[in-house]
Amino acid sequence: MNYRGKLLKRRIKLKKKYIQLIEDAYNLRQTDHALSDFSEYQATKVLHKINKLGFVVNNSETQIKPT
Repeated sequence: MNYRGKLLKRRIKLKKKYIQLIEDAYNLRQTDHALSDFSEYQATKVLHKINKLGFVVNNSETQIKPT
């Protein structure tokens, strides 16, 4: 696998992780504010990593397919 393919897989994995963290933060909002805030913070860090990879990989190539 070439370098671009590895970056594409990494970005897709990060997007899935970001979506999961945002969902967790939303679900925890009513029960535990501290965990919700921590999950949002982690999601922000992951989003920053995704954006850093954005200059290499096209957004159209990283569509998350529903399972």
